[in-house]
Amino acid sequence: MAGRRVLVLGVVLVVAGAAVIAAAGTLSPGPGPQPGQARPWGPIVASGPAPGSPGFVAGTPSSPRIVRIVASGALRFYPDAATVQRGETVTFEVTTVGMASHEFMVGPAADVAGDVEGTPEIADIGMMQTKSLTYTFGGTGPFAFACHAPGHYEAGMRGTIAIIG
Repeated sequence: MAGRRVLVLGVVLVVAGAAVIAAAGTLSPGPGPQPGQARPWGPIVASGPAPGSPGFVAGTPSSPRIVRIVASGALRFYPDAATVQRGETVTFEVTTVGMASHEFMVGPAADVAGDVEGTPEIADIGMMQTKSLTYTFGGTGPFAFACHAPGHYEAGMRGTIAIIG
């Protein structure tokens, strides 16, 4: 009986994970897995034109561009890279898929890497939750994002942000 409950719970978690990904819509492209590596779910598709592409509209403080990020149980962000226009305002919508709780910190790369107090972050993004953080990219960078939950950053849970324009 207990084995059956575990199986049912496993199926429910897989279906719920797929629902969260579907509800999150499409994600900005990133380099993702290296050749021969599989993603934990299907392909990540651009949600609109990328900065520098025809039709791109930069986010503003009154109308930020949405960038969706998935924080996985494999201690990775998908995508693990983003491109923004200098001065652009972006709202990161971060969804946790898996059992681990994560955080999302964004800002100057040195501050993010050093987990510097006062660097913008979302704390305690629990299983199957989505939380958001809005950030304006002033200056030339470099910029980054990361999770500093114990052991996550060290395991590679971080990403880069390229600035264009």
